[in-house]
Amino acid sequence: MSMMDKLKERINTLRLEAEAAQDKADDAQSKVKSLEQELLTKEQEISSLTHKNTLLEEEVEKLEGKLSEAKAAAEDGAAHGSANETLTRKINTLEEELEEADKNLRETTEKLRQTDVRAEQYERKVSTLEAECDSWEKKYEEMSGKYAQAQAELEEINKQLESM
Repeated sequence: MSMMDKLKERINTLRLEAEAAQDKADDAQSKVKSLEQELLTKEQEISSLTHKNTLLEEEVEKLEGKLSEAKAAAEDGAAHGSANETLTRKINTLEEELEEADKNLRETTEKLRQTDVRAEQYERKVSTLEAECDSWEKKYEEMSGKYAQAQAELEEINKQLESM
C-alpha cells in the first residue's frame, strides 16, 4: 500500500470520525433543547400550581372565618330552636367544605412538591447534556483540525509527487 493510499485512508477515517462527532454533538444539542422546553413547561406548571395553592389557602381562610361566625351565631341563638338547627346544619356544611378545601390544599401542595422535584431533575439533565454537547463540540473541533492538517499534508505530498 503506497503512502498516498495510507494518507487517503487516514483522511477518510478522520472524516468519518469528524462526521460521527458532529452527529453526536447535534443529538446532544437536540436533547438539550428538548429538556429545556420540558423544563419550561414544568416551571409553568409549578407557577400554575403555586397560584392554585394560594387561592386554596385564601379559600380555607374565608371558610374558617365563616365557620367561626357560624359557631358564634349558633352559640348566640341557642335559645331559638329552629334557627339553632339551621345554624347547626350550616356549621356542618361549612366544616365539610373546610375539610374538602383542606384536602385540596394538601393534594395541590404535594403536586407542587413533586413537580418541583421533577424540575430539579430536568435541570440536572440539561446541565449534563450541555456538558456532553460541549465535549462533543470540542472533539469535533479537534477532528476538524486533524482533518485539515491531513488534507494539507496530502496536498503537499501531491505537489511533491507532481514535481517529480
